Amino acid sequence: MFIGNVEIKDKAFLAPMAGVADRAFRELCLSYGAAGVTSEMVSAKGFTMGDRKSRELLKLSDVEHPAAVQIFGDNPEILARAARNALEFAPDWIDINMGCPAPKIAGNGGGASLMKDPVLAQDIARAVVSAVDIPVTVKFRTGWDAKHINCVEFAKRMEDVGVAAVTVHGRTKEQMYAPGINYDAIAAVKQAVSIPVIGNGDIVDGPTAAAMIERTGCDAVAVGRGAQGRPWVFHQINSYLSPELRIVPEPPMAEIMRVMIKHVETICEYKGEKVGMKEARKHAAWYIKGVRGAASFRKEIGMLSSMEELERLAIRVIETEMANG
Repeated sequence: MFIGNVEIKDKAFLAPMAGVADRAFRELCLSYGAAGVTSEMVSAKGFTMGDRKSRELLKLSDVEHPAAVQIFGDNPEILARAARNALEFAPDWIDINMGCPAPKIAGNGGGASLMKDPVLAQDIARAVVSAVDIPVTVKFRTGWDAKHINCVEFAKRMEDVGVAAVTVHGRTKEQMYAPGINYDAIAAVKQAVSIPVIGNGDIVDGPTAAAMIERTGCDAVAVGRGAQGRPWVFHQINSYLSPELRIVPEPPMAEIMRVMIKHVETICEYKGEKVGMKEARKHAAWYIKGVRGAASFRKEIGMLSSMEELERLAIRVIETEMANG
């Protein structure tokens, strides 16, 4: 598939996740075969006003391609300016977030709140498409709530102003992240537009990725929470979707701990050990999910402050798993 003129060779993207999909994690997921990655979302207003944190969030490394940077907001002119300024970071495309359900975002006119105003959403998309010479994509939900499922109209409006692809999370804003996915709504979007459609929601392995594609006809999938503490999920999905339909099991615990340590080392390299170890706590908790004695390990994880402590923890996790067969 192509996003504008950008060729995409695999089927599973890393979804943008605030506080999770930073540069270290994006690089790791690409190394496991992610079809593409997207930066953490950034306020267009904050970025255009020179916010230093926004600039850090938008930075892409040389090995991060294909990659997009994601912006959000409710003012077409400001989003267009932010998109132009973001070209400094050499993204392959610009993504506009119109699906975030967080009160902090949707409650201030951005994210999923734009689903209540398709005309403004279209104006924003038109302005951004006109402002840059690279592809523009949009991520949104099935609707605001069960009474307002308008993703088909929304997708058509995006296509009409030149958006190159859309990602549809199969829930409304009101549903947040539960219950199950509305596959029919994503399928209706796919039937209504000719641009690529990426299905998002509850993708955790090869079978769930295949189910999303089979039930909706979507061109690819975006993996969010299913990749937390499991960056190898992209290899699993690519293998399952291959002609051989190969099922790749979860890695052994020693390998999981090796990946965790490498991941945290990279976070610390980019952000310094003090900040890096604080951020490492949530990632480490995801990496040990399902391990025997995980509750007691999580208490230790909440106090991590150095790589040495993390390495000692990893050894104990491996020993516990070996002792329990």
